[in-house]
Amino acid sequence: MVSTSEYKLFTPLKLGDNLELKNRIVFGPLTRGRSTPDGIPTENNEIYYEQRAGAGLIISEGTAVSEQAYGWCHVPACYTDAHVEGWQRVTDRVHKKGGKIFMQLWHIGRQGHPSFHLNGDVVSASALRCESHHGRDVNYNAVDFVTPRALKTEEMAGVVNDFRHSAELAKQANFDGVEIHAANGYLIDQFLQSVTNKRTDQYGGSIENRARFLLEIVEAVKTVFLSYRIGVRLSPNGAFGGMGSEDNFDMFTYVVNQLRQYDLGYLAILDGDSDILQISSD
Repeated sequence: MVSTSEYKLFTPLKLGDNLELKNRIVFGPLTRGRSTPDGIPTENNEIYYEQRAGAGLIISEGTAVSEQAYGWCHVPACYTDAHVEGWQRVTDRVHKKGGKIFMQLWHIGRQGHPSFHLNGDVVSASALRCESHHGRDVNYNAVDFVTPRALKTEEMAGVVNDFRHSAELAKQANFDGVEIHAANGYLIDQFLQSVTNKRTDQYGGSIENRARFLLEIVEAVKTVFLSYRIGVRLSPNGAFGGMGSEDNFDMFTYVVNQLRQYDLGYLAILDGDSDILQISSD
């Protein structure tokens, strides 16, 4: 009988120069709703991730990069010192088990609800309401989504900086890297896709312009983590959150080719079209 240790799945994998995973199993991001109302990880978060540290790499659940980015009950965040302290307890327990963990950087965009924000501000690429499903308010009541406010051009640099700042705090919390959540109809995806992006400035219109926000975030996060400690998550064919654009093949082929130039640690694809994925890695 062949021992499981002989399967390649259970052999180490090296990312970049000095990040070695003990095996090739990756535990993907799953929203658990176990943090405090302010997004601080609790002991339940610590136990949850420690129990899964047998995987070579854990990707954390979506973690709000700012107060504006928040929008779901009891999800974690990473933009204050209190968040860092909570996450340090999580990463310590994962590392003691020999695991590695990346933080998933997340901005929910138009899928949020005003009750989560002191100013009631829900933002997106354009002022188009999500009508594909219902959301939840801060008390977990089912509610319809509201029409978001389109981010102003002059606000974009600040949102990009929110991702960079959150990555800095993730590094302080001893995360091994980060994953940029650009999938599932959340804010970055809302900029990528023409169905939700009707802008006429440098962040809308052409494929190149709609990809600008994501690529600026990658550039900003690269000032914090080396490229092989950064991943990006995309969902080219995803319908969640009212997604689905006629030019998605061209859009995501362009995005993938642009991301290749950064030599990132990985690219996670949900509902990817096989033709999009058939891009040479040479």
